[in-house]
Amino acid sequence: MRIDPIETNIQTKLIAGYRSGDKAIQDKFDYQPFQQETYVQRAQDISDKQFNREGLSAVLSELNARWGGAQATMHNIERLKNEDSMVIVGGQQAGLLTGPLYTIHKIISIINFSKEQENRLGRPVIPVFWIAGEDHDFDEIDHIMMPQGERMKKNRVGQRSDQKQSVSDLQVDHAQAEKWLKKIFSQIQETDNTKNLYSCCQDLLQSSGTYVDFFAKIILRLFGEDGLVLVDSGNPLVRKLESDNFLAMIENQSSISQGVYQEIQKNRNEGYPIELDAEPESGHLFYHLEGSRERVLLFKQEDNTWAGKQKECSFTTAELRQIAMEHPEKLSNNVVTRPLMQELLFPTLAFFGGPGEVAYWSVLKPAFHALRIKMPPVLPRLSFTLVDKNTEKIVRNLSLPIKAVLERGVNAEKTNWLASQSNPPIEMLAEQVKKSIEEAHRPLRKAAEAIRTDLKHVADKNLEYLYRDIDFIEERINKTLQDMHRKTLEEYDSVNLCLYPEGGLQERSWNALPWINHHGKDFIRQLTASSFDYSKAHYIVYL
Repeated sequence: MRIDPIETNIQTKLIAGYRSGDKAIQDKFDYQPFQQETYVQRAQDISDKQFNREGLSAVLSELNARWGGAQATMHNIERLKNEDSMVIVGGQQAGLLTGPLYTIHKIISIINFSKEQENRLGRPVIPVFWIAGEDHDFDEIDHIMMPQGERMKKNRVGQRSDQKQSVSDLQVDHAQAEKWLKKIFSQIQETDNTKNLYSCCQDLLQSSGTYVDFFAKIILRLFGEDGLVLVDSGNPLVRKLESDNFLAMIENQSSISQGVYQEIQKNRNEGYPIELDAEPESGHLFYHLEGSRERVLLFKQEDNTWAGKQKECSFTTAELRQIAMEHPEKLSNNVVTRPLMQELLFPTLAFFGGPGEVAYWSVLKPAFHALRIKMPPVLPRLSFTLVDKNTEKIVRNLSLPIKAVLERGVNAEKTNWLASQSNPPIEMLAEQVKKSIEEAHRPLRKAAEAIRTDLKHVADKNLEYLYRDIDFIEERINKTLQDMHRKTLEEYDSVNLCLYPEGGLQERSWNALPWINHHGKDFIRQLTASSFDYSKAHYIVYL
């Protein structure tokens, strides 16, 4: 394996400035994330904070044991009881078969940085992955993308979720899911790994009650030996630990909501638009309706009551406080308060996020300060493009610049290469012939117009027909050229599919399954054990 950093122009303005040390952007956060002194200071800053370590460890032990946590995972949960231990945390939704590759990249980041900081600080640093099980948008995770021809195609599991139901509560329809899994494996090439991989996925699926369970069991199979600890934010056991934290969010709703709203407006005025829906009256908490598993986002009304937009439910502040104390499982966080809950539950040394997450964290500083806590250091996760040996060979043989491929694909190079196979290019010849015909045809059009004006229209149409004949022969010649050079054109397409699928980075479309099927999971272990500069935007991994 070879790992090369690469500078690209695929970062947003905000992320590029954050990485480069732009003070105006870094001032939106409490810590400068790319200096080791930051983590020395952060460790000191959280050393005096109190956490319910015993309660948290008990819950994590129960959940991770249920998901098949390895000895290293259970040992790390036990280490969390140590008063000097800290965590590196990041999270994602419970994607099918791990979801897009960027989920794997985020977990690699968390594990890798945990090991690095434990060595540097001489204190236990535990990798924690926060499964956003409380999320209810099943449409976002009910599929994986698989290559089909020149494109990536969505393969949906077929199960529907009609209500705004948390994924943690959504039971797997095993008949649908097992049929879907069989279909997915029918689309991958048979290798020495395929049979065991399919059998493993079948076993994990059959033993899973929910899609969160299925996700968690696969992740622990991949990363359990690295001591990764999982937490499901939608689990009732976790919610019971969050009661006092919900109270703090209820009491400070105005400061949280107003502060975040103002920061969003400030960012937009500065040219950093944030895709975050946050209004001054947002409660940033969900309530789970009685007799239903549907979640309703709460808003603070003018009369100081809390209600859903459609008045699905309504509470006084006193009633909502009572719910937080007695039934915290009926509440859950949204995108603004989830980071606060992570910070209040865990002794967090650093948080890892994707580009979109880092962007919306840039407006959350007032929310943290409203609860009189600091935002942890925020690090952009590692971003990889995996290159197999065949793709590497094609890229080299076609002299394709890898940076350009990642930024815009290979369609322009493919078109130019095909045109170069005819000398002069057919398109140029066709244009020259059209100009010659137009010049030769001009006296005829003038004569027609001179005889009778309506004949000019007939002459013009005649010229159009001649042009169409040229277009026809140009198309036929190009089609023949494509047939003659089909192998090379298919190579261009395969590079595009691998490195620039659906017009973007590989990590956003590809699932890990085809890569593990071909290469086993050792390449993942090698990545977690490698050294990285986290200020670098992207890495090319040659397998």
